[in-house]
Amino acid sequence: MSRFAFVLVGVLVSSDAFAQAVVRLTVADATSRAHETSHRLAEIRAREQGAQAAIKSAELARMPTVNATGSYVRTNHVQEFFFPRPDGTRLVVYPDIPDNFTTRVGLQWPIFTSGRTDALERAATAEASAVTAEIDTARADLRFEVVRAYWAAVTAREAVRVLEESAARADAQLGDARQRFTVGLIPPNEVSSLEAQRSRERAQLIEAQNLRESALIDLRRLTGIPEGSVIELADSLDAAVSVARDTADTFIKQAFENRPERKVFMARLNALEARQDAVLAANKPTVAVIGGVDYANPNPRIFPRKGEWQESWDVGVNVSWNVLDFGRTRAQAAEVAAGVTAARERIADFDNTVSADVRQRLLDLESSQAMVQAAGDAVRSAADARRVVGDRFAAGVATSTDVLVSQVAFLEAELARTRALAGVKLAEARLERSLGR
Repeated sequence: MSRFAFVLVGVLVSSDAFAQAVVRLTVADATSRAHETSHRLAEIRAREQGAQAAIKSAELARMPTVNATGSYVRTNHVQEFFFPRPDGTRLVVYPDIPDNFTTRVGLQWPIFTSGRTDALERAATAEASAVTAEIDTARADLRFEVVRAYWAAVTAREAVRVLEESAARADAQLGDARQRFTVGLIPPNEVSSLEAQRSRERAQLIEAQNLRESALIDLRRLTGIPEGSVIELADSLDAAVSVARDTADTFIKQAFENRPERKVFMARLNALEARQDAVLAANKPTVAVIGGVDYANPNPRIFPRKGEWQESWDVGVNVSWNVLDFGRTRAQAAEVAAGVTAARERIADFDNTVSADVRQRLLDLESSQAMVQAAGDAVRSAADARRVVGDRFAAGVATSTDVLVSQVAFLEAELARTRALAGVKLAEARLERSLGR
Protein backbone atom coordinates (compact mmCIF):
# COMPACT_ATOMS: atom_id res chain seq x y z
CA MET A 1 0.00 0.00 0.00
CA SER A 2 2.81 2.39 0.84
CA ARG A 3 4.55 1.66 -2.48
CA PHE A 4 1.32 2.42 -4.33
CA ALA A 5 0.99 5.73 -2.49
CA PHE A 6 4.60 6.59 -3.30
CA VAL A 7 4.09 5.86 -6.98
CA LEU A 8 0.85 7.86 -6.99
CA VAL A 9 2.57 10.86 -5.42
CA GLY A 10 5.38 10.58 -7.95
CA VAL A 11 2.91 10.53 -10.83
CA LEU A 12 1.09 13.58 -9.44
CA VAL A 13 4.35 15.47 -8.99
CA SER A 14 5.41 14.58 -12.50
CA SER A 15 2.05 15.72 -13.83
CA ASP A 16 2.37 19.06 -12.01
CA ALA A 17 5.88 19.53 -13.35
CA PHE A 18 4.68 18.78 -16.88
CA ALA A 19 1.79 21.22 -16.48
CA GLN A 20 4.14 23.92 -15.30
CA ALA A 21 6.40 23.31 -18.32
CA VAL A 22 3.70 24.45 -20.78
CA VAL A 23 4.08 28.16 -21.60
CA ARG A 24 1.26 29.86 -23.48
CA LEU A 25 2.59 32.74 -25.53
CA THR A 26 1.10 35.57 -27.52
CA VAL A 27 3.24 37.93 -29.54
CA ALA A 28 2.89 40.54 -26.79
CA ASP A 29 3.87 38.01 -24.11
CA ALA A 30 6.91 36.89 -26.08
CA THR A 31 8.02 40.49 -26.60
CA SER A 32 7.61 41.27 -22.89
CA ARG A 33 9.62 38.22 -21.89
CA ALA A 34 12.36 39.12 -24.36
CA HIS A 35 12.62 42.64 -22.95
CA GLU A 36 12.96 41.24 -19.43
CA THR A 37 15.61 38.62 -20.20
CA SER A 38 17.66 40.25 -22.97
CA HIS A 39 21.38 40.45 -22.23
CA ARG A 40 21.79 43.14 -24.86
CA LEU A 41 19.27 45.39 -23.10
CA ALA A 42 21.00 44.70 -19.78
CA GLU A 43 24.32 45.77 -21.34
CA ILE A 44 22.86 49.06 -22.63
CA ARG A 45 21.18 49.72 -19.28
CA ALA A 46 24.58 49.37 -17.62
CA ARG A 47 26.02 51.84 -20.14
CA GLU A 48 23.12 54.16 -19.36
CA GLN A 49 24.06 54.06 -15.69
CA GLY A 50 27.62 54.95 -16.68
CA ALA A 51 26.33 57.87 -18.77
CA GLN A 52 24.28 59.16 -15.85
CA ALA A 53 27.38 58.92 -13.66
CA ALA A 54 29.28 60.95 -16.28
CA ILE A 55 26.61 63.67 -16.06
CA LYS A 56 26.99 63.73 -12.30
CA SER A 57 30.76 63.98 -12.67
CA ALA A 58 30.41 66.92 -15.09
CA GLU A 59 28.03 68.70 -12.73
CA LEU A 60 30.36 68.20 -9.76
CA ALA A 61 33.21 69.82 -11.70
CA ARG A 62 31.71 73.14 -10.59
CA MET A 63 32.19 72.26 -6.93
CA PRO A 64 35.39 72.92 -4.96
CA THR A 65 37.91 70.19 -4.32
CA VAL A 66 39.57 69.71 -0.95
CA ASN A 67 42.73 67.66 -0.58
CA ALA A 68 44.90 66.73 2.34
CA THR A 69 48.62 65.98 2.09
CA GLY A 70 51.32 64.97 4.54
CA SER A 71 55.03 64.40 4.19
CA TYR A 72 58.15 63.62 6.15
CA VAL A 73 61.62 64.66 4.93
CA ARG A 74 64.94 63.83 6.58
CA THR A 75 67.73 66.32 5.78
CA ASN A 76 71.41 66.40 6.55
CA HIS A 77 72.67 68.28 9.57
CA VAL A 78 73.56 71.93 8.91
CA GLN A 79 75.38 74.48 10.95
CA GLU A 80 73.02 76.65 12.91
CA PHE A 81 72.88 80.31 12.08
CA PHE A 82 72.46 82.54 15.13
CA PHE A 83 73.07 85.99 16.57
CA PRO A 84 74.65 86.53 19.99
CA ARG A 85 72.65 88.52 22.50
CA PRO A 86 74.00 91.03 25.03
CA ASP A 87 73.03 88.70 27.85
CA GLY A 88 75.24 85.94 26.45
CA THR A 89 72.45 83.86 24.93
CA ARG A 90 71.96 83.12 21.25
CA LEU A 91 69.14 83.99 18.90
CA VAL A 92 68.98 80.98 16.55
CA VAL A 93 67.68 82.14 13.15
CA TYR A 94 68.20 78.92 11.18
CA PRO A 95 68.38 75.93 13.50
CA ASP A 96 69.60 72.44 12.61
CA ILE A 97 66.33 70.47 12.28
CA PRO A 98 66.89 67.30 10.19
CA ASP A 99 63.37 65.93 10.76
CA ASN A 100 60.77 67.91 8.79
CA PHE A 101 57.03 67.12 9.08
CA THR A 102 54.47 68.87 6.86
CA THR A 103 50.68 68.56 6.65
CA ARG A 104 48.34 70.68 4.50
CA VAL A 105 44.63 70.89 3.79
CA GLY A 106 44.05 72.73 0.50
CA LEU A 107 41.02 73.97 -1.42
CA GLN A 108 40.58 74.81 -5.10
CA TRP A 109 37.31 76.14 -6.51
CA PRO A 110 36.98 76.98 -10.24
CA ILE A 111 34.66 79.97 -10.43
CA PHE A 112 35.11 80.80 -14.14
CA THR A 113 36.09 78.38 -16.93
CA SER A 114 35.04 80.36 -20.04
CA GLY A 115 32.16 77.94 -20.65
CA ARG A 116 34.25 74.76 -20.69
CA THR A 117 32.46 73.18 -17.72
CA ASP A 118 29.05 74.00 -19.19
CA ALA A 119 30.04 72.49 -22.54
CA LEU A 120 31.29 69.27 -20.94
CA GLU A 121 28.07 69.00 -18.96
CA ARG A 122 25.99 69.41 -22.13
CA ALA A 123 28.10 66.79 -23.87
CA ALA A 124 27.59 64.30 -21.04
CA THR A 125 23.83 64.95 -21.03
CA ALA A 126 23.61 64.47 -24.80
CA GLU A 127 25.58 61.23 -24.57
CA ALA A 128 23.21 59.95 -21.89
CA SER A 129 20.28 60.79 -24.18
CA ALA A 130 21.97 58.84 -26.96
CA VAL A 131 22.38 55.77 -24.76
CA THR A 132 18.73 56.01 -23.70
CA ALA A 133 17.72 56.10 -27.35
CA GLU A 134 19.95 53.08 -27.95
CA ILE A 135 17.78 51.18 -25.47
CA ASP A 136 14.73 52.04 -27.56
CA THR A 137 16.59 50.90 -30.68
CA ALA A 138 17.52 47.60 -29.06
CA ARG A 139 13.92 47.12 -27.91
CA ALA A 140 12.64 47.69 -31.43
CA ASP A 141 15.19 45.30 -32.94
CA LEU A 142 14.42 42.70 -30.31
CA ARG A 143 10.69 43.02 -30.86
CA PHE A 144 11.14 42.50 -34.60
CA GLU A 145 13.28 39.40 -33.98
CA VAL A 146 10.66 38.00 -31.61
CA VAL A 147 7.81 38.70 -34.05
CA ARG A 148 9.73 37.10 -36.89
CA ALA A 149 10.56 33.99 -34.83
CA TYR A 150 7.00 33.79 -33.48
CA TRP A 151 5.32 33.89 -36.88
CA ALA A 152 7.92 31.53 -38.32
CA ALA A 153 6.96 29.04 -35.61
CA VAL A 154 3.24 29.60 -36.25
CA THR A 155 3.76 29.18 -40.00
CA ALA A 156 5.67 25.94 -39.48
CA ARG A 157 2.96 24.73 -37.07
CA GLU A 158 0.24 25.39 -39.64
CA ALA A 159 2.33 23.67 -42.32
CA VAL A 160 2.71 20.65 -40.04
CA ARG A 161 -1.05 20.57 -39.48
CA VAL A 162 -1.80 20.75 -43.20
CA LEU A 163 0.75 18.06 -44.01
CA GLU A 164 -0.47 15.78 -41.22
CA GLU A 165 -4.03 16.01 -42.53
CA SER A 166 -2.83 15.41 -46.07
CA ALA A 167 -0.70 12.47 -44.94
CA ALA A 168 -3.73 10.92 -43.21
CA ARG A 169 -5.77 11.30 -46.38
CA ALA A 170 -2.91 9.86 -48.45
CA ASP A 171 -2.67 6.81 -46.16
CA ALA A 172 -6.42 6.19 -46.45
CA GLN A 173 -6.30 6.64 -50.22
CA LEU A 174 -3.30 4.33 -50.52
CA GLY A 175 -5.06 1.64 -48.49
CA ASP A 176 -8.09 1.90 -50.73
CA ALA A 177 -5.92 1.73 -53.85
CA ARG A 178 -4.15 -1.39 -52.62
CA GLN A 179 -7.48 -3.10 -52.07
CA ARG A 180 -8.58 -2.13 -55.59
CA PHE A 181 -5.30 -3.44 -56.99
CA THR A 182 -5.78 -6.73 -55.11
CA VAL A 183 -9.13 -7.32 -56.77
CA GLY A 184 -7.74 -6.21 -60.13
CA LEU A 185 -9.60 -2.93 -60.58
CA ILE A 186 -6.53 -0.68 -61.08
CA PRO A 187 -3.05 -1.19 -62.52
CA PRO A 188 0.04 -1.31 -60.26
CA ASN A 189 1.40 2.06 -61.43
CA GLU A 190 -1.45 3.88 -59.68
CA VAL A 191 -0.50 2.24 -56.37
CA SER A 192 3.16 3.15 -56.85
CA SER A 193 2.19 6.75 -57.68
CA LEU A 194 0.24 7.01 -54.44
CA GLU A 195 3.13 5.47 -52.50
CA ALA A 196 5.54 8.01 -54.03
CA GLN A 197 3.18 10.88 -53.17
CA ARG A 198 2.84 9.63 -49.60
CA SER A 199 6.65 9.47 -49.27
CA ARG A 200 6.98 13.02 -50.58
CA GLU A 201 4.38 14.28 -48.11
CA ARG A 202 6.11 12.49 -45.24
CA ALA A 203 9.40 14.13 -46.22
CA GLN A 204 7.67 17.51 -46.35
CA LEU A 205 6.12 16.80 -42.95
CA ILE A 206 9.53 16.01 -41.41
CA GLU A 207 10.97 19.18 -42.93
CA ALA A 208 8.07 21.27 -41.58
CA GLN A 209 8.46 19.72 -38.11
CA ASN A 210 12.17 20.53 -38.10
CA LEU A 211 11.47 24.10 -39.20
CA ARG A 212 8.95 24.42 -36.38
CA GLU A 213 11.45 23.15 -33.81
CA SER A 214 14.14 25.46 -35.18
CA ALA A 215 11.80 28.47 -34.88
CA LEU A 216 10.86 27.43 -31.34
CA ILE A 217 14.54 27.13 -30.40
CA ASP A 218 15.09 30.69 -31.63
CA LEU A 219 11.97 31.85 -29.77
CA ARG A 220 13.19 30.23 -26.52
CA ARG A 221 16.55 31.95 -26.93
CA LEU A 222 14.92 35.34 -27.36
CA THR A 223 12.37 34.99 -24.55
CA GLY A 224 14.52 33.16 -22.00
CA ILE A 225 12.13 30.18 -21.75
CA PRO A 226 13.90 27.00 -20.55
CA GLU A 227 14.60 24.30 -23.09
CA GLY A 228 12.36 21.72 -21.43
CA SER A 229 9.27 23.91 -21.63
CA VAL A 230 6.53 23.39 -24.17
CA ILE A 231 5.51 26.59 -25.96
CA GLU A 232 1.87 26.97 -26.88
CA LEU A 233 1.48 29.65 -29.54
CA ALA A 234 -1.77 31.48 -28.83
CA ASP A 235 -1.96 33.88 -31.80
CA SER A 236 -3.01 32.63 -35.21
CA LEU A 237 -2.11 33.74 -38.69
CA ASP A 238 -5.73 34.61 -39.47
CA ALA A 239 -5.84 37.30 -36.75
CA ALA A 240 -5.83 40.63 -38.49
CA VAL A 241 -3.43 43.40 -37.52
CA SER A 242 -4.73 46.85 -38.32
CA VAL A 243 -2.28 49.13 -40.04
CA ALA A 244 -3.51 52.66 -40.60
CA ARG A 245 -3.85 53.51 -44.26
CA ASP A 246 -2.14 56.80 -44.91
CA THR A 247 0.08 58.41 -47.49
CA ALA A 248 3.73 57.43 -47.77
CA ASP A 249 4.86 60.96 -46.90
CA THR A 250 2.89 60.83 -43.65
CA PHE A 251 4.46 57.49 -42.77
CA ILE A 252 7.93 58.85 -43.55
CA LYS A 253 7.33 61.84 -41.30
CA GLN A 254 6.27 59.49 -38.51
CA ALA A 255 9.39 57.42 -39.05
CA PHE A 256 11.62 60.52 -38.74
CA GLU A 257 9.89 61.40 -35.47
CA ASN A 258 9.78 57.90 -33.97
CA ARG A 259 12.86 56.03 -35.13
CA PRO A 260 15.13 55.66 -32.08
CA GLU A 261 18.21 55.36 -34.29
CA ARG A 262 17.68 58.91 -35.50
CA LYS A 263 17.36 60.08 -31.91
CA VAL A 264 20.71 58.40 -31.18
CA PHE A 265 22.34 60.20 -34.11
CA MET A 266 20.89 63.57 -33.09
CA ALA A 267 22.00 63.13 -29.48
CA ARG A 268 25.51 62.16 -30.58
CA LEU A 269 25.58 65.23 -32.84
CA ASN A 270 24.65 67.45 -29.90
CA ALA A 271 27.36 65.81 -27.80
CA LEU A 272 29.99 66.44 -30.48
CA GLU A 273 28.96 70.08 -30.83
CA ALA A 274 29.20 70.53 -27.05
CA ARG A 275 32.66 68.90 -27.02
CA GLN A 276 33.68 71.27 -29.78
CA ASP A 277 32.74 74.21 -27.57
CA ALA A 278 34.68 72.66 -24.69
CA VAL A 279 37.80 72.23 -26.85
CA LEU A 280 37.63 75.81 -28.10
CA ALA A 281 37.38 77.04 -24.50
CA ALA A 282 40.79 75.51 -23.72
CA ASN A 283 42.54 78.69 -24.96
CA LYS A 284 40.40 80.96 -22.81
CA PRO A 285 41.25 82.05 -19.25
CA THR A 286 40.08 80.22 -16.15
CA VAL A 287 39.79 81.63 -12.66
CA ALA A 288 39.89 79.60 -9.44
CA VAL A 289 39.89 80.39 -5.74
CA ILE A 290 42.66 78.59 -3.86
CA GLY A 291 43.50 78.33 -0.20
CA GLY A 292 44.85 76.05 2.45
CA VAL A 293 45.99 75.46 6.02
CA ASP A 294 49.51 74.23 6.84
CA TYR A 295 50.49 72.52 10.07
CA ALA A 296 54.18 71.71 10.03
CA ASN A 297 57.22 71.06 12.15
CA PRO A 298 59.08 73.28 11.43
CA ASN A 299 56.77 75.60 9.53
CA PRO A 300 58.79 77.23 6.70
CA ARG A 301 56.35 80.15 6.56
CA ILE A 302 57.24 81.31 10.06
CA PHE A 303 60.52 83.03 10.81
CA PRO A 304 62.65 82.20 12.61
CA ARG A 305 62.34 78.45 12.16
CA LYS A 306 61.55 76.45 15.26
CA GLY A 307 61.45 72.73 15.86
CA GLU A 308 57.81 72.72 16.94
CA TRP A 309 54.38 72.30 15.34
CA GLN A 310 52.99 75.58 14.02
CA GLU A 311 50.11 76.40 11.69
CA SER A 312 49.66 78.93 8.87
CA TRP A 313 47.08 79.58 6.15
CA ASP A 314 46.75 81.24 2.77
CA VAL A 315 43.92 82.36 0.45
CA GLY A 316 44.28 83.52 -3.13
CA VAL A 317 42.94 83.70 -6.67
CA ASN A 318 44.59 81.77 -9.48
CA VAL A 319 44.19 82.93 -13.11
CA SER A 320 45.31 80.56 -15.86
CA TRP A 321 45.42 81.42 -19.57
CA ASN A 322 46.88 79.11 -22.17
CA VAL A 323 48.16 81.82 -24.52
CA LEU A 324 50.33 79.59 -26.75
CA ASP A 325 49.96 75.87 -27.37
CA PHE A 326 51.43 75.74 -30.90
CA GLY A 327 48.10 74.78 -32.52
CA ARG A 328 47.11 71.87 -30.27
CA THR A 329 43.70 73.35 -29.50
CA ARG A 330 43.02 74.14 -33.15
CA ALA A 331 43.93 70.59 -34.14
CA GLN A 332 41.63 69.13 -31.50
CA ALA A 333 38.83 71.47 -32.57
CA ALA A 334 39.32 70.44 -36.21
CA GLU A 335 39.09 66.79 -35.21
CA VAL A 336 35.81 67.33 -33.37
CA ALA A 337 34.47 69.51 -36.21
CA ALA A 338 35.13 66.67 -38.65
CA GLY A 339 33.14 64.39 -36.34
CA VAL A 340 30.27 66.89 -36.34
CA THR A 341 30.24 66.98 -40.15
CA ALA A 342 30.33 63.18 -40.31
CA ALA A 343 27.41 62.94 -37.87
CA ARG A 344 25.32 65.35 -39.95
CA GLU A 345 26.03 63.42 -43.12
CA ARG A 346 25.12 60.18 -41.37
CA ILE A 347 21.78 61.64 -40.32
CA ALA A 348 21.11 62.77 -43.89
CA ASP A 349 21.97 59.29 -45.20
CA PHE A 350 19.76 57.69 -42.56
CA ASP A 351 16.84 59.91 -43.57
CA ASN A 352 17.22 58.85 -47.20
CA THR A 353 17.40 55.19 -46.19
CA VAL A 354 14.34 55.43 -43.97
CA SER A 355 12.36 57.19 -46.67
CA ALA A 356 13.12 54.44 -49.19
CA ASP A 357 12.59 51.69 -46.60
CA VAL A 358 9.12 52.93 -45.63
CA ARG A 359 8.00 53.12 -49.26
CA GLN A 360 9.30 49.60 -49.90
CA ARG A 361 7.59 48.20 -46.80
CA LEU A 362 4.27 49.70 -47.89
CA LEU A 363 4.63 48.03 -51.28
CA ASP A 364 5.56 44.72 -49.64
CA LEU A 365 2.50 44.88 -47.42
CA GLU A 366 0.22 45.60 -50.35
CA SER A 367 1.70 42.70 -52.31
CA SER A 368 1.42 40.33 -49.35
CA GLN A 369 -2.22 41.18 -48.79
CA ALA A 370 -2.94 40.59 -52.48
CA MET A 371 -1.19 37.22 -52.24
CA VAL A 372 -3.40 36.23 -49.30
CA GLN A 373 -6.54 36.97 -51.28
CA ALA A 374 -5.22 35.05 -54.29
CA ALA A 375 -4.16 32.12 -52.10
CA GLY A 376 -7.59 31.99 -50.48
CA ASP A 377 -9.24 31.82 -53.88
CA ALA A 378 -6.80 29.08 -54.90
CA VAL A 379 -7.66 27.04 -51.78
CA ARG A 380 -11.39 27.29 -52.49
CA SER A 381 -10.85 26.34 -56.12
CA ALA A 382 -8.63 23.38 -55.20
CA ALA A 383 -11.14 22.20 -52.57
CA ASP A 384 -13.97 22.30 -55.12
CA ALA A 385 -11.83 20.46 -57.67
CA ARG A 386 -10.89 17.79 -55.13
CA ARG A 387 -14.52 17.31 -54.15
CA VAL A 388 -15.64 16.97 -57.79
CA VAL A 389 -12.85 14.53 -58.61
CA GLY A 390 -13.70 12.51 -55.50
CA ASP A 391 -17.33 12.27 -56.59
CA ARG A 392 -16.31 11.26 -60.11
CA PHE A 393 -13.89 8.68 -58.70
CA ALA A 394 -16.67 7.23 -56.53
CA ALA A 395 -18.85 7.06 -59.63
CA GLY A 396 -16.09 5.27 -61.51
CA VAL A 397 -15.50 7.96 -64.13
CA ALA A 398 -12.16 9.24 -62.75
CA THR A 399 -8.89 7.48 -62.02
CA SER A 400 -6.88 7.47 -58.83
CA THR A 401 -4.31 9.55 -60.71
CA ASP A 402 -6.90 12.29 -61.08
CA VAL A 403 -7.58 12.05 -57.36
CA LEU A 404 -3.84 12.27 -56.64
CA VAL A 405 -3.45 15.36 -58.83
CA SER A 406 -6.36 17.12 -57.12
CA GLN A 407 -5.00 16.15 -53.72
CA VAL A 408 -1.55 17.57 -54.52
CA ALA A 409 -3.10 20.77 -55.86
CA PHE A 410 -5.15 21.23 -52.70
CA LEU A 411 -2.08 20.59 -50.49
CA GLU A 412 0.01 23.10 -52.40
CA ALA A 413 -2.80 25.68 -52.26
CA GLU A 414 -3.12 25.34 -48.48
CA LEU A 415 0.64 25.62 -47.99
CA ALA A 416 0.74 28.67 -50.27
CA ARG A 417 -2.04 30.30 -48.24
CA THR A 418 -0.13 29.62 -45.03
CA ARG A 419 3.00 31.20 -46.47
CA ALA A 420 0.99 34.18 -47.74
CA LEU A 421 -0.53 34.78 -44.30
CA ALA A 422 2.91 34.60 -42.74
CA GLY A 423 4.15 37.04 -45.38
CA VAL A 424 1.51 39.56 -44.31
CA LYS A 425 2.54 39.24 -40.67
CA LEU A 426 6.20 39.76 -41.50
CA ALA A 427 5.40 42.66 -43.83
CA GLU A 428 3.39 44.32 -41.06
CA ALA A 429 6.24 43.74 -38.58
CA ARG A 430 8.79 45.22 -40.99
CA LEU A 431 6.59 48.26 -41.58
CA GLU A 432 6.15 48.79 -37.83
CA ARG A 433 9.92 48.54 -37.39
CA SER A 434 10.52 51.02 -40.20
CA LEU A 435 8.08 53.45 -38.60
CA GLY A 436 9.76 53.11 -35.20
CA ARG A 437 6.59 52.04 -33.42
